[in-house]
Amino acid sequence: MGPESVTDVTSREVFVVIPAWNEERRIAATVGAAARIAPVVVVDDGSRDATARRAREAGARVVTRTRRGGKGAALASGVAALPATTRYVLFLDADLEGSAADAAPLLEAVRSGSCAMAVAVPPPQPGGGHGLVVRLARDGIRKLTGFEAAAPLSGQRCLTAEAARAVRYAPRFGVEVGLTVDLIGAGYRVAEVPAELRHRVTGTDWRAQLHRARQYRDVWLALMFRSRFRSRFRRRRSR
Repeated sequence: MGPESVTDVTSREVFVVIPAWNEERRIAATVGAAARIAPVVVVDDGSRDATARRAREAGARVVTRTRRGGKGAALASGVAALPATTRYVLFLDADLEGSAADAAPLLEAVRSGSCAMAVAVPPPQPGGGHGLVVRLARDGIRKLTGFEAAAPLSGQRCLTAEAARAVRYAPRFGVEVGLTVDLIGAGYRVAEVPAELRHRVTGTDWRAQLHRARQYRDVWLALMFRSRFRSRFRRRRSR
């Protein structure tokens, strides 16, 4: 984990944590919408643009990582920066813009006590890829936990602070799958909640395909690590 500088955070019960990398065009709108729900902490993951400045101007508190560590590391940094009084953490992607305000049902689901992590199921969006990464994630979660995930890669999640601090954050794009598997494995209840959240579609050009290849790699590694860990644990218990 790279060096960090953390601004002060106020003592509140709910915080929004937004990991961001080179999102200067969208971060202000996302922060403004998310702030309607709770105070916002943006984790600037080594951006080379004005992401951190624009997040601050929009009213967010900023955790600055001087070297890019990936989404998992950014979320872990955000959780570590929250005060001890925090009871609920809302993870949102930086590119949601105005739709970030529609994440409130996730917080309501967790506050009700019906689950320890609520995962947003967004409406269908046109464009994008062929679902290979989604199928890998869905099948892997089912195999390891029995949970049938409609949106296994959704980055929009609300957790109790206890749950958010209890897990090991998988590197990079494996973090969502890791959160689901780890929390269910630890006995926490996970639920999916429909939410009108919309982010930019990755697309189909070569950059998008490279992004999906990296995402596939990270999801596969997260699933393999958890599969092997469980196998070793079962072998030790059987001795």
